[in-house]
Amino acid sequence: MFEEEYKRRHVFGADYGTSDFKYGPITLGERPQVVENRGYFPERSIVSAIMGVEREVVVGKDVALFLESGADLLARLVYPMRSGVIAREDSRAWRVVEELTRYALSEFKPKVSVGFSGFYVVAALSAVAPGYMYERFFEVFARLAEEGLVRSATVIPQPLAVAIAHRTTSCVVIESGHGNTQVTPISRAPIRGAMVALNRGGADANAITAEILKDAGYGDLAKEESFVRKVKEQLGLLPLELDRAVSFARSNPSAVRKPIKIPGTRITVDLGENSWARFLIGEYVFDPNKEVFESYFRRGLPRPRDVKVGDAVFHGTMPLSEAVVAAVERCPVELQPHLYSQVLLSGGNLSWSPPPELKGIAVDAATRLRYDLQNMGVEGVSVRLSEEPQFAVWRGCIVFGYSVPHDYLWSWERMEGWMRFG
Repeated sequence: MFEEEYKRRHVFGADYGTSDFKYGPITLGERPQVVENRGYFPERSIVSAIMGVEREVVVGKDVALFLESGADLLARLVYPMRSGVIAREDSRAWRVVEELTRYALSEFKPKVSVGFSGFYVVAALSAVAPGYMYERFFEVFARLAEEGLVRSATVIPQPLAVAIAHRTTSCVVIESGHGNTQVTPISRAPIRGAMVALNRGGADANAITAEILKDAGYGDLAKEESFVRKVKEQLGLLPLELDRAVSFARSNPSAVRKPIKIPGTRITVDLGENSWARFLIGEYVFDPNKEVFESYFRRGLPRPRDVKVGDAVFHGTMPLSEAVVAAVERCPVELQPHLYSQVLLSGGNLSWSPPPELKGIAVDAATRLRYDLQNMGVEGVSVRLSEEPQFAVWRGCIVFGYSVPHDYLWSWERMEGWMRFG
């Protein structure tokens, strides 16, 4: 009984997203801490050694303090979770993951550690993560257990964490983050043979935003990823029907024009006569096949390609609605109506907020996907967006860790349970 109570007090969720790492213990409540999922390998210098700040790898909020200029900046800045997968032999990426995990756990380790012997860590990875990644993560947790940071750990797929957060056993989870989009049917567990992965995410929405900014005269600023992301989040719109939305915008330019000021700077962004292009940002996430995007591809915008990562194929330009249908139709016919009746959306790339004055023209992601599926002939479809989609995976980690008994031990056959250390 003591062990079960200990577990419930010290459950720790860790969502390893492509762009952001969300983490924290159960005591945080509804929202985790968030830092970028990256690490920086600074060049060794005598000044750093004298100042006592020399490090092999820097993670968390300190990264910005160590960034250097120079042609090798990008080579030193490592984002380990490209497409949700880390190559087995990518030693620097694994080094970043270990240091980032240590950073997160150390932040919440009790200052008075009497009676504390580590957290129960629930780590969420992409649904396409291969088995060797599970093995390597358990190796990382074993080393951190020696430092008193981990007592037990488990690894679960991100879409399953979303389903758990919503306490839904039969559903389709669409998890769309910075790097990719996972469409995963779930019937008590992810149906891996039915999953469809798309090689599109928030980074692609950033890319089309950068092209729009160039057309509006902000070419120099469009090179800065953080700036582009801020513009995307404030100006991006998702249309119900792209042609109708663009036609409305061209006929009513003042209705869609929205100058914005970048906080902490003197910069104001005004797309002016190009304000109709705000609708392209959301459309690109849902369907990059529209004719309007061809001109951007000819000018150098990378077209989303089909790529193979490990054993998983990431489709490039497949519309999101077609990906849902393709995933569901790989499942038993008897199960399909239950899946369509519970489609759950999660991830920051699906957080589209339509302004009231554009009602019916701009919509949220759930409304758009429901509309597209119904137009494909799907009946009885129900789509809902997580209340805070960027945190749904982390909340699912916490619910899972709190609910699974401490003595339910890890099984490589079932790929679930607690791996104990010590």
